[in-house]
Amino acid sequence: MTEALTSKRLEINGIVQGVGFRPFIYQLANHHGLNGEVANTATGVSLMIEGPEDRIRQFIDDLPNRKPPLAHIVDVSVSPAPVTGFSAFSIVKSRAGVSRSTLISPDVRVCDDCLAEMRDATDRRFGYPFINCTNCGPRYTIIDDVPYDRPKTSMRHFTMCPQCQAEYDDPDNRRFHAQPNACPVCGPRVTLCDAHGKMIAADDPIADTAVRLRQGQIVAIKGLGGFHLAVDATHADAVARLRRRKHREEKPFALMCSSLARVRAIARVEEAEARLLVSIQRPIVLLAKREPSPIADSVSPRNRYFGIMLPYAPLHHLLLDAGFTALVMTSANLSDEPIAIDNTEAFSRLGGIADAFLVHDRDILLRTDDSIVRYSAGHMRPIRRSRGYVPVPVFLREDMPPVLACGAELKNTICLTRGRQAFVSQHIGDLENRATDDFFRLTVEHLKRILDIDPRVVACDLHPDYLSTRYARELSGLPCVGVQHHHAHIAACMAENQADGPVIGLAFDGTGLGTDGTVWGGEVLVADCRSFTRAACLAPVPMPGSAAAIREPWRMAVAHLNAALGEDLAGLPLPLFRSLEKKQVAVIMAMMEKQINSPLTSSLGRLFDAVAAMIGLRGRVAFEGQAAMELEMILDATESGRYPFAWDDHGEPPLHIAVTPIIRGVVRDLTAGLSAATISARFHNTLIGLFDALCRHLRSGTGIDRVALSGGVFQNHRLLTGLTAALEKSGFDLLTHRLVPANDGGLSLGQAVVAAANVTDS
Repeated sequence: MTEALTSKRLEINGIVQGVGFRPFIYQLANHHGLNGEVANTATGVSLMIEGPEDRIRQFIDDLPNRKPPLAHIVDVSVSPAPVTGFSAFSIVKSRAGVSRSTLISPDVRVCDDCLAEMRDATDRRFGYPFINCTNCGPRYTIIDDVPYDRPKTSMRHFTMCPQCQAEYDDPDNRRFHAQPNACPVCGPRVTLCDAHGKMIAADDPIADTAVRLRQGQIVAIKGLGGFHLAVDATHADAVARLRRRKHREEKPFALMCSSLARVRAIARVEEAEARLLVSIQRPIVLLAKREPSPIADSVSPRNRYFGIMLPYAPLHHLLLDAGFTALVMTSANLSDEPIAIDNTEAFSRLGGIADAFLVHDRDILLRTDDSIVRYSAGHMRPIRRSRGYVPVPVFLREDMPPVLACGAELKNTICLTRGRQAFVSQHIGDLENRATDDFFRLTVEHLKRILDIDPRVVACDLHPDYLSTRYARELSGLPCVGVQHHHAHIAACMAENQADGPVIGLAFDGTGLGTDGTVWGGEVLVADCRSFTRAACLAPVPMPGSAAAIREPWRMAVAHLNAALGEDLAGLPLPLFRSLEKKQVAVIMAMMEKQINSPLTSSLGRLFDAVAAMIGLRGRVAFEGQAAMELEMILDATESGRYPFAWDDHGEPPLHIAVTPIIRGVVRDLTAGLSAATISARFHNTLIGLFDALCRHLRSGTGIDRVALSGGVFQNHRLLTGLTAALEKSGFDLLTHRLVPANDGGLSLGQAVVAAANVTDS
């Protein structure tokens, strides 16, 4: 090199470990004729680079444009350094440090290069179910600490053979420093076991598993983030048996198909949905069913959709190579428990469900469920954000202090913040038992460790009986900020859109404790990330039986009918009363009159339940949100009619949105003999017209022209698409969820942002 030399130090932060970033730097430096060294550190990647100024400049320009597919660069710090006279470019050993702010890659699908090798009979990894490279495979579920090196993963128990070690040490190899690198000689192995955990001799355990599935057996299969319970989805008896044993009465099962062509044979797939299916995250995607279908009816009963994913682990591909139309691949647990991840634990917990177990000896360090998404209103909408997406952070508008937000009770996640990054955990589940509470606590400690975040503030829901709230208030030495449930929903939507406010926030769900001690859920807020005003809500009605009214929507139907009609309800010619005795109705009426266990609620979710029950669709539910979901499933998309609506525009906020005209309209249509499909459509249309009109009314008084939509009710495709179109036509700037779920799975993000705003302001 005859040109004048200069030297630069680069510190690169982001998802830059375990994704082939150092060999990329090595190859890029050699491409530009530069010398120096690169190393992993606890904050990301650090490198020294020496050479002519113009070549260094081009090297830096190429970094974001030519990076590996799994890498995500957050920032690059460049500073001058003294020339030391490197004679070549090299990759050096990882350096420890006091700060550990590097980002960790999620688990992603096996790449096409690895699949080609796995199916090549001449390749040494032919048929190997743990094939991976720096561009694919497990990350988050096998890491115990950072920097991300093999001794700090669950691969530390497997010593690489000479061939694997040579690949691992070669910067020009696709498996350079691929921490899960292994082969059949030195790596993890699969074993087939019976229902008691005793090994079954099999030359090819995966092929034997396929035979058992064909015969109608239930097999527990260990994957990346936990076990699945699998059956042949075309085998109706097997699916029914799985429902009985798992105690999962009607909630849809997820399906896995071998290819996009297989998916298209059983479901309608739009181009945007196909992109989601084949993405590296490989989520479960909700897709419209094709009819008739070879899939057993009980896979997704009373539902127009299947939840389908493509295989993401090599083992899945090998299993589906047996030619299945689809496999049911549902989380391996009893209802309300976390998925099993440990072999011994699986044998104990699932022995009464599974006929056989396909296990392996690579430990899963942190359970991670499959993610669920839906394409709606022009964008991907996460319903459950987990495998493939976690722990990629949500990037915030501005720096925040380190906060731990503990989420809500249902669909729990936790959130930790660091600077402009908010790390929302994988789906933890419903905090209703000891097992899930233990998983919650483990997740908090694990994320604090691998992200090196020491929270200075803890945030929680206002409800004192949530296990997450109790945990937050038990933490000693930390200020605890209680955040109202629906404010957290709106704040989460603002946070992921990097907006502060004020906004008109529509927060619609089933249950959330309000600041007045009643149950909220049909809320129109004027809010920013610090505070809110309750501008409007559904007119409250009693919730007879409290939590029992969630399980039995007919109770809410009686409550709304009583509020709207105030007469002898049992005499009304409604489908609801065909399945109820007059005594049952009388008991509920007495409870409400005497205010016995009948808290007031403004919940829109409960209004959906009431209408579903009134038309005879669903008087009792087997899972949360079932009645509302089925009400959406039956609607007639060609119907354009709607019911009258109004709100009380007198006195102090909040405005009370009158539900009475809607209920009376439903009763009128029922007695006139109109179909449930027509009534459902009119009900949806009414809500769209109502909230569009109400937002326009509030804009005229506040000048706010930005609306944020959040809460579990916005998982309703018809409501989201219809209201989005109406509000945009009315000239509103609309904020919706695309990064975290609109349901309570995104609530922890909002709690963190609200707590940080209040602590900073104080």
